[in-house]
Amino acid sequence: MTNLLSNSDARRVFLAKQGLSAPPNRALTKQGLLQLIHDLGFVQVDSIQTVERAHHQILFSRNQTYRREHLKALLEKERALFEHWTHDASILPSAFFVYWKHKFRHQEKVLIERWRKWRGEGFEAAFEETYERVQRDGAMLARDVKADGHVSGGWWNWHPNKTALEYFWHTGKLAIAGRSNFQKIYDLTERVIPAEFREPEVTREDFVDWACRSALTRLGFATHGEIAAFWNLVSPDEAKAWVSAHRDELTEVLIEPALGDKARASWAFADFFATLDSYPAAPPRIRVLSPFDPMIRDRNRTERLFGFFYRIEVFVPEAKREYGYYVFPLLEGDRLIGRIDMKADRKKSTLDVRRLWLEPGVKPSAGRLERLEAELERVARFAGVEKVVLLEGWRG
Repeated sequence: MTNLLSNSDARRVFLAKQGLSAPPNRALTKQGLLQLIHDLGFVQVDSIQTVERAHHQILFSRNQTYRREHLKALLEKERALFEHWTHDASILPSAFFVYWKHKFRHQEKVLIERWRKWRGEGFEAAFEETYERVQRDGAMLARDVKADGHVSGGWWNWHPNKTALEYFWHTGKLAIAGRSNFQKIYDLTERVIPAEFREPEVTREDFVDWACRSALTRLGFATHGEIAAFWNLVSPDEAKAWVSAHRDELTEVLIEPALGDKARASWAFADFFATLDSYPAAPPRIRVLSPFDPMIRDRNRTERLFGFFYRIEVFVPEAKREYGYYVFPLLEGDRLIGRIDMKADRKKSTLDVRRLWLEPGVKPSAGRLERLEAELERVARFAGVEKVVLLEGWRG
């Protein structure tokens, strides 16, 4: 028998799984931060700092007492976290490193051919020399090994040593020891990742089981495609086979979509409905989300659950943008109610709000606008600027 899950219950479960239902003012310790990242699974890293970098904003949107120095200590001193790839560069618990070793082995097989097409024949000429230099001289930035006269041009024009550093990072021989002005500092993996996180070796079967089981735990309910996409570690076919092999532990759930379309069949653990009442409602306050927030990473899932169509327009030509370069979704309680275009002007120490778009049917009531302005004040303080400036025409 397949059970129907109402849209409101689906949103309540997913927001709780995403850490967005906990009290946002409860003091967050360093250990609590590590647990939050563990429960989320990963926090995406991105260099854009329109207001604040993505990883900081993702964590701040869940807890306003989040401290950047705690994240830095967990990454660079205690080594309880490490940086690597899910769908994009992300911060992950070091306890997951043993599973990423399977990703490294896969990357070794595919990157050489893929990068040869991208970089051309002979692109790996500096590999051996670069690895030996890191081995001999220790942690370094890409600029420390840059050949004289090379003009950098972003990822499409890496110099040969930078290509080598990135290849060895993607395949697990190097790790990120820290960052300097957001530039990666590379070192040997064994000098960065503590030994207890590099062992033991995990079988392929146990790896697939962990990848699927941990994904479903963090999603609450999912199709086999969503299970595979969560970490980007296993294929949809592997996730489908895992579901088939573990049917006795699972129950089929029909998820009611936000916009009245056909209910979507998904999977959840067998105790899902027995524990449904344990998930709290999200706080009613308004929160600004990062465009890279894990809650909205799967844009199709976001649209089904919340009736909210969102695409980041960073790579869209300006004339074709519907909203703007870097526009932030707004979450109110369990609803995505709109988006906002804003930028921190650090010279003037202002958070400049350019434009607000509310979703159809969401009224700009006095109470809602007060809650929005309260959130903007919180974001401004977190970004280190003194005041919020609502620019002319910001209401649209």
